[in-house]
Amino acid sequence: MRMTWLIFALMTVASWGLYGVLLHTGQVSMSDPVHGRYKAFLFVGIAYLLTAVIGSAIMLAVNGAQWTFPTKGLVWSTLAGLVGAVGAFGVLLAFGAKGTPPVVMSIVFAGAPIVNAVVATAIHPPAGGWGALRWQFVLGIVLAAVGGCLVTLFRPGT
Repeated sequence: MRMTWLIFALMTVASWGLYGVLLHTGQVSMSDPVHGRYKAFLFVGIAYLLTAVIGSAIMLAVNGAQWTFPTKGLVWSTLAGLVGAVGAFGVLLAFGAKGTPPVVMSIVFAGAPIVNAVVATAIHPPAGGWGALRWQFVLGIVLAAVGGCLVTLFRPGT
């Protein structure tokens, strides 16, 4: 069985796992306690431009894709980008409000899978409805919440 998807998923885990620490370091390294977070976010945007816009355009061109974009796909994809950008901005605002990377990112990375599981299940409910959810699924959500809480409460240095 080919598991190429797992390599890409782990690439994302590593990238997003580094995101908060690197973003906080960038913010602090701007040497501007008032506007450093916005300066750092500006460069996050530039990096997104280089990766998402230019990288995608190159991949589409190299693979001979048609340059048509159905409205529904365009709207949902743009909404996804906005939600992602708002989340990244929220991380910076949390840092600016004295949240530290270990605490902020633990809450984000424990909470996001819970939101994802609930919303995805609401949009694509299992056969038999919510009552058909397996206990392991519910336990996974509970463990994600407990894990995020424990990492936050008992982080190094507390």
